[in-house]
Amino acid sequence: MLRALDRLEEILIATLIAVATLIIFVAVAHRYTLGIFADVVSLARSNDIPWLMAASRSAYFGLRSVNLVWAQELCIILFVWMAKFGAAYGVRTGIHVGIDVLINKMSPTRRKAFILFGLMAGALFTGIIGTLGANFVWHMAHTDAISPDLELPMWVVYLAIPLGSYLMCFRFLQVAATYARTGELPHHDHGHVDGVDEDAAASAIAMSPLTPKDA
Repeated sequence: MLRALDRLEEILIATLIAVATLIIFVAVAHRYTLGIFADVVSLARSNDIPWLMAASRSAYFGLRSVNLVWAQELCIILFVWMAKFGAAYGVRTGIHVGIDVLINKMSPTRRKAFILFGLMAGALFTGIIGTLGANFVWHMAHTDAISPDLELPMWVVYLAIPLGSYLMCFRFLQVAATYARTGELPHHDHGHVDGVDEDAAASAIAMSPLTPKDA
């Protein structure tokens, strides 16, 4: 069950990133292509090239008929959802930044107590935010509020708050339970790349002609 939840979390975050990136690319390409066609129309007019001016004007108005006003709003919504679920993913994988200089200088018993306190404080905070967010969404669902461009019900947009916060709360509790049982915290190796065999990569670097060789 937990493995399925982990996989679903990863797929959701990757999908949100991919869709937002694609929409941003299309919107930017659309805007700059309109500018190019407008410049070509001006160039053709100044150089008296009627066929080029007609073709460029036709392409300009055809592309302009494609309405992408909603793209910015949708990308903002996607990034908000991605941030909320990405924060929960960060707790699970240990990629959140923390200052643990003083904690690491403590005795093992005191260090464990402080870490558990921090994890439970995180669970309490995110649980409160999730509950407040759920209450807000509940009241928002009984209104007619919609988003300006997409005209989505606003309660759907704000649903990311309780869902993401409750998932983050669960991850804090999950990490706390694992730490209390095994004494291990999730740790993210910033030098690791998924799908790359580190031993093979190290051998390839060592054999590279660009790698300095010992005399």
